[in-house]
Amino acid sequence: MFRRALMLGIILPVIVYVGKLVAVWASGVQLGEFRPVCAIFLLDVSASNRNLLYKEQQTVLRLAKRLDSEDHARIYVVTQDAYEIYDGFPNKLVAMRTAMEKNSKFDANAYGTAYGLAIKKAVGDALRYKAEGYTPAIVVLGDLENEGAVDKQINWNTFPKNLQNTLKYIPDLSLTFLYAHPQKLDFVRQALLPAITDSNAKESQLIIASEENVDIATRKFTAAVGR
Repeated sequence: MFRRALMLGIILPVIVYVGKLVAVWASGVQLGEFRPVCAIFLLDVSASNRNLLYKEQQTVLRLAKRLDSEDHARIYVVTQDAYEIYDGFPNKLVAMRTAMEKNSKFDANAYGTAYGLAIKKAVGDALRYKAEGYTPAIVVLGDLENEGAVDKQINWNTFPKNLQNTLKYIPDLSLTFLYAHPQKLDFVRQALLPAITDSNAKESQLIIASEENVDIATRKFTAAVGR
């Protein structure tokens, strides 16, 4: 009996002391704040991009898998017009695949690539989601060819300045361009990278990759949005 009391007298203070140490350590640990992501995909379904379309659709789904169930995804198709085909959670892969397949059927009468209009809509979405606490990301999948109505194309003379202005309100915005020809992608990098660095944003917020380097770009995208 005396031995049991002696053991308890020794063990209990040790347990109390260890418990205090754990409590002090835990109070100093700060868990990273979860920031939901809104990924906005711009998918080129025009005639000139048909040979890459299936791979681009698979890339959209692959990137969506990297996101959290609490994140958000929007998909626009880009042809002679730009319009939304999906707005929901990124883990609804069947719904996303169905929306892309349904809205990417070949239309011989649809000529043009409204990349400029699509990016304008995506930036508008990004501003709204940023105000709601999301980290916005815009992903452009296509050959970036200018076709059709000029007023719906990207104006590369004004785009860099517009991007600088946008980064004032969305400093953590990431831009990803995938599947265009390497020469076109190099042009994009030369045009937009100074706008990003001059805005004190990170170079890693501009992700560019041709078809051969999409796997690397996927990892960069995941890092850029904190996933």
